[in-house]
Amino acid sequence: MSAEATNPGAQISRRRGLPRIDLRRIGRAALLGPTSRGRLPDAMGHVADAHRAHHPDADLGVLHKAYVLAEVSHRGQFRKSGEPYITHPLAVTLILAELGAETTTLTASLLHDTVEDTEVTLDQVRAEFGDEVCYLVDGVTKLEKVDYGAAAEPETFRKMLVATGNDVRVMSIKLADRLHNMRTLGVMRPEKQARIAKVTRDVLIPLAERLGVQALKTELEDLVFAILHPEEYAHTRALIADNATAGDALAAISEDVRRVLREAGIAAEVLVRPRHFVSVHRSGLKRGELRGTDFGRLLVLVGEDADCYAVLGELHTCFTPVVSEFKDFIAAPKFNLYQSLHTAVAGPDGAVAEVLIRTHQMHKVAEAGVVALGNPYASVENAGAQDGTAQETAGEPQDGERADPTRPGWLSRLLEWQQAAPDPDTFWTTLRADLAQDREITVFAAEGGMLGLPAGATCVDAAYAQYGEAAHGCLGARVNGRLATLSTVLSDGDTVQLLLDGDAVSGPSPEWLSHARTAAARISITGWLTAHPETVGLPAAAPRAAVAVSAGRREAANAMVDLPGATVRLAGCCTPVPPDAVTGFAVRGDVVTVHRQECRAVERMRALDRAPVAVSWGDAPECRVTLYAESFGRPRLLADLTEAIATAGAAIVAATVEPPSEQRVRHTYTLELPDAAGLPALMRAMRDVPGVYDVSRAQHPATA
Repeated sequence: MSAEATNPGAQISRRRGLPRIDLRRIGRAALLGPTSRGRLPDAMGHVADAHRAHHPDADLGVLHKAYVLAEVSHRGQFRKSGEPYITHPLAVTLILAELGAETTTLTASLLHDTVEDTEVTLDQVRAEFGDEVCYLVDGVTKLEKVDYGAAAEPETFRKMLVATGNDVRVMSIKLADRLHNMRTLGVMRPEKQARIAKVTRDVLIPLAERLGVQALKTELEDLVFAILHPEEYAHTRALIADNATAGDALAAISEDVRRVLREAGIAAEVLVRPRHFVSVHRSGLKRGELRGTDFGRLLVLVGEDADCYAVLGELHTCFTPVVSEFKDFIAAPKFNLYQSLHTAVAGPDGAVAEVLIRTHQMHKVAEAGVVALGNPYASVENAGAQDGTAQETAGEPQDGERADPTRPGWLSRLLEWQQAAPDPDTFWTTLRADLAQDREITVFAAEGGMLGLPAGATCVDAAYAQYGEAAHGCLGARVNGRLATLSTVLSDGDTVQLLLDGDAVSGPSPEWLSHARTAAARISITGWLTAHPETVGLPAAAPRAAVAVSAGRREAANAMVDLPGATVRLAGCCTPVPPDAVTGFAVRGDVVTVHRQECRAVERMRALDRAPVAVSWGDAPECRVTLYAESFGRPRLLADLTEAIATAGAAIVAATVEPPSEQRVRHTYTLELPDAAGLPALMRAMRDVPGVYDVSRAQHPATA
């Protein structure tokens, strides 16, 4: 398919000096069939017109120079469709020019295949066009299959993503390149079409979504839909054709919206935007039978942020709002820079119309994403310049760091974990899984700072995102001030405090893999478990089964009762010690059981009208007490606790460790203390053991 067929010289409409991006119309033409195929028009003229629409003062000399080099170097090469190869870099450049890319990006896009497919070298590109253009061209140049074999494709994407981490314009060129290739994929064999479409679906479309380039993403979705799901695509296409007049319903509502806003004195532009094929298909799956208003949306464009909320107020006042459809992406932008108000209103006939409300600038960013940001590395002095070559705009802020607004959290995470991916297969599989997580949340670290995580992330993911390899020693977490297991799923806005063990030998449990959602966490955990095979299959705390350690039990009790001949026994449910306030109750066999006053067994005895027996403490300092230690599971925990108890001078009469549950372990210790006054210090020492988050005395009724 020729460049003129896919890009039929669309007029760039302008309002208030801002260009309107309309690649969807071009994409629809590509899907529904090409226009007449004639001789390719002056493509550079189209590029120049599109570029000047966004950057009126741009110097086109460097573009002409790049075009000459590309045309000469590709001369004699043809695409599989039979067209001269130069039509491809021209089409890619035109796509980016329509999106508003600056001159450096367009220069690199014209040259993006020269190093890969011609005799031109990177050194030549650097000498002619500078370091930035050379970096962009190198970033999108594929690795040779001769050198990498089957790993060429994943390693090419790894190389491209690393380059994108330094300059996001690399991925902008790649997305435009893939879009034009997808438009002309019909000349390929069906099996190759399917393979390319699957990679586009799994990798390129998620990247376009994350970079906010919706104009490319939606068209890529439609092209992939047509190849991988031909029957559903044919049905959707027929559905759209059968409802060619569906826009009339939205047009009628749009007139009412214009009238309402005009009467309110709000300057706004109201447009009807048809849904693309995949969007119509999804709406059909969600709603069943589609009505006329389901084939499009209303778009309201205003001048200022405050006007967006003014429009929202008028619409909700004059129409019936569908409250469940309201979303505010202006106050809380999406992680891909997207901002807009979403709502839905019902017309007089009950038809529901979805409405998007945004400023002209928001609309530009919503369509073009990071491409609309221009050169993210322009110096402060050149920030006001519309455009220029790499040498004219490149600069460093005063702090010496490149101020990059296009380096979102997901990209930083991706760049971190890819370094640890041991082989191309692991990288390729993990990349697809990572990109499949298409929503992001923000959580706050208790120590300060924010963490960007994919939706569904757990405390395990937060630990590795904040501490890296040090997270191997994570014992648990507090979420919004409350203790939580590492498997706890985090929500947007949560505050997380990770509890780490300073023990260097501590490591993750194999079950952490079932809690990890981020690639960085999974790769780190897998790497540690591989390096420590002796820990695989072992529990997070030892021992797994309940154990009991007994010493010789002494029946002496340091308590006296006013009941001659009675045997005194300290209750096991609350294990009172001096100077606790206590009371006693006579039970069978002339035995008096002594309880702490706050023990629940005392309330039960009184409810049964059992008469209490006065109890007083004797002079002997020894006492016996039962303590519960609540902890997060980790190796050596039992040894560290018993060492702390022994150091405090207490003797263990019995100890029970319950099997771990959700990484939490409960230890029960019956202890003999030489002096009851040392109990508070003993409990503090036990709480100081890493992993222990609470130590308490028994306060529940003993079981029979």
